[in-house]
Amino acid sequence: MTAQVPLAEGLFTWPAERPALIAGRSSDGKLVFPYRTHRLVGGVREELEQVELPRRGRLWTFTTQRFRPPAPPYTGDDTPETFQPFAVGYVELEGALRIEARLTEADPEKLFIGQEMELVVEPFGVDADGNQTLLYAFAPVPEGDEDDQR
Repeated sequence: MTAQVPLAEGLFTWPAERPALIAGRSSDGKLVFPYRTHRLVGGVREELEQVELPRRGRLWTFTTQRFRPPAPPYTGDDTPETFQPFAVGYVELEGALRIEARLTEADPEKLFIGQEMELVVEPFGVDADGNQTLLYAFAPVPEGDEDDQR
């Protein structure tokens, strides 16, 4: 069995039953994602506190990616022949940030602005060591589950 590893270190908690995106918070309360160790605050380089972002948010906007992105930098394990369109959107995490992410639902007829979304982790490709890479994405929250913050 191959190991599962995040596409990049520090994007989300892993391994985790309920993964969370990792951001950095500076002394002025501003959040940055993806996490980085430092940020200029008032002209002074400041170390950032590592924080987990909310797992749920609302779809702010989206579009459908209908062609395979150029490789490199794209590292998906599909080919031009096997590529499947996917949706990309911004999800607004209340009190935090708007996060750009792949969406698990590609059919634009099943997506709408304001729809509740939840963070998931999905297989993406294979790295040079043969490990399965994982990518964060947002999935629509099933109807009737909107108020369950899990």
